[in-house]
Amino acid sequence: MNNTEQQWTETIESKHSLFDLNLKEVWHYRDLVYMFVKRDFVSSFKQTILGPIWFFINPIFTTVVYLVIFGNIAKLSTDGAPKILFYLAGITLWNYFSSCLNATSTVFTANAGIFGKVYFPRLAMPISIVLSNLMRFGVQMGLFLLIFLYYLVKGEVQPNWWILATPFLILLMAMFALGAGMIFSSLTTKYRDVQMLLSFGVTLYMYATPVIYPISSLRGIFKTLAFYNPLTGIFECFKYAWLGVGDFNVKMLLISSAIIILILAVGTIVFNKVEKSFMDTV
Repeated sequence: MNNTEQQWTETIESKHSLFDLNLKEVWHYRDLVYMFVKRDFVSSFKQTILGPIWFFINPIFTTVVYLVIFGNIAKLSTDGAPKILFYLAGITLWNYFSSCLNATSTVFTANAGIFGKVYFPRLAMPISIVLSNLMRFGVQMGLFLLIFLYYLVKGEVQPNWWILATPFLILLMAMFALGAGMIFSSLTTKYRDVQMLLSFGVTLYMYATPVIYPISSLRGIFKTLAFYNPLTGIFECFKYAWLGVGDFNVKMLLISSAIIILILAVGTIVFNKVEKSFMDTV
């Protein structure tokens, strides 16, 4: 009987650190990311009568409701900006963020079947969600630009050079949704209740964000809390850039950037940790 201890010739283990976004490997799978983006975008209006027109209908109807309820009944301030354009600006940004966050938060549970059958960098899935929603955002941004040009010709808005920061603002929103979404997606592998809580929490979070009101309308502790909301600097900068109104300052945007980078770092750590063993609990 041979009692010689067996010697392994190869050991298979993960080489990814917890802080590694592994973007190089994601780039190698860019064709797969493209397929996911195409799938998500097409499935949004597949088997519908109006198709992509729904991307316009949603912000239009929401803007009308906000105009009636918050503009005419509650009479919330818009800092002198045209009400329709003010609400549409907030809705366009919020739709992108909330869609990315909600979809990213279900990455593990919604795609467990795919993850369990074939290997590809798991980060490809949340990145594809952010990109596919960016296409929808582009469509809704087109609607915003049409109405913006109308009021610009009438001389009712005064945009400024901060418009050039718009791509950076979109990037910050994508990073925030990606980071927070990865945290929640990791939690939902063990606690399905988190998904229910998130759906409710996102709705409440909208009212804590200057979507339907300007930050200048807040006072005391409410203004202080809003100041440290990561989305406040983004929304206020966007409205200040395009509409020329708001209580925006650079410090607000720097705080938003710092908090979002921190959330993305935490989300990356949690996501990389959970992806190695989530199939055991999902």
